[in-house]
Amino acid sequence: MTAVRETLDVLLRFGAMMLQAGDTAFRVRDSLKTLGDRLGVDSLSVQIALDGMTATARRGDELVTITREIGPPGINAWRISALEQLAREGRAGLTVRTLSEELDAIEAAAPLRSIATVAIAIGLASGAFSFLNGGDSLGTAMAVVAGGSGQALRALLFRRRRNQYAVTALSAVVTAGLYCAGIASLGATGFGPGHAAGFIFSVLFLVPGFPLVAALLDIVQHQPVAAVSRLFYATMILLAAAIGLSAVAAVAGLAATTAPLAPSSVDPATLALRALASLLAGFGFAALYNSSTRTVLAVGILSLFGNDLRLLLHDLGMPLPPATFFGALAVGLLASLAETRLQEPRITLTVPSIIIMTPGLYAFQTIVMLNQGDVLTALQAGANFCFVVGAMAMGLAAARFMTERRWLVES
Repeated sequence: MTAVRETLDVLLRFGAMMLQAGDTAFRVRDSLKTLGDRLGVDSLSVQIALDGMTATARRGDELVTITREIGPPGINAWRISALEQLAREGRAGLTVRTLSEELDAIEAAAPLRSIATVAIAIGLASGAFSFLNGGDSLGTAMAVVAGGSGQALRALLFRRRRNQYAVTALSAVVTAGLYCAGIASLGATGFGPGHAAGFIFSVLFLVPGFPLVAALLDIVQHQPVAAVSRLFYATMILLAAAIGLSAVAAVAGLAATTAPLAPSSVDPATLALRALASLLAGFGFAALYNSSTRTVLAVGILSLFGNDLRLLLHDLGMPLPPATFFGALAVGLLASLAETRLQEPRITLTVPSIIIMTPGLYAFQTIVMLNQGDVLTALQAGANFCFVVGAMAMGLAAARFMTERRWLVES
């Protein structure tokens, strides 16, 4: 039988790949214990942080503790699915060598889509965000161009392994700058509410939705070290994007104008355009996260139902935070059905589906008002932003409590 040290070493490699792909710490822990049982480990204790993990394994009288560092975090939905499937499937004869070979194959797999394909998908998603949040035709068109260009730049820089925070700030500057330049070159007079929507939603692809949601789920599942470190990482990414966006807003002299959340009319044509925009937005973020084709399709449908419910409730007079909660709850409940049929991890279905609910205009107001020195108004807009983002995450968490029995039991 393989020595415990070798067994634990390959288990930690598996866990590091899961965490680096964006999976939650509690799923990493559960998968490691499942694989540990199949490899003959009597007991396994794991402590997980965002940049490393420590595990102690025992087999008989042999006790080993190993610490492994983890590289910069990322998001790879296909890899999360492949690793979780590897942990779930009960193939007989699993050995340390075969597990290591499986990990080699997963690690060597190329992205499912080219940089150009993902850039086009994000461009269309950015235009969809702009339309859904009151952007006019010019602002929506420029959001498509700027969002796609910004994502292409970010992907190229990430391929060269540049610092994530620097890349995020630079991508925000280039995307927002390209948007403003395009608006000005096309003869627009002023920067009205319809343009404000396109400005902020052209950079929405920089929002770290996966880390934010994963951090909340880890807190609920008593993984505070991983949760806090992931939350701080996501906050720093948001801050980097905000700095870049703020710089462009200051140079362009943008005013903190407000825009309606969505077109005020709810006629059949508008409802159909809303549905199409929600579908495209879901497709775009699922493609960004390297999801499989069937997952992309599922995410688009979930985004359509969840976001249309949110907008309908808001049209009927419900405040935005509770409307967002119910929209995210609907996505979580529908994802529980899709998860069983598709055999895909729930996080790869739910997170891309709710990114469209991000209240970007509140973030825009916060940034611009801080630039103008109006701290009180900026804090009010920032609080609104936090309430809506919190409602997004809590809706998904509530769905898990309603559909997963083990979430109601302390382990």
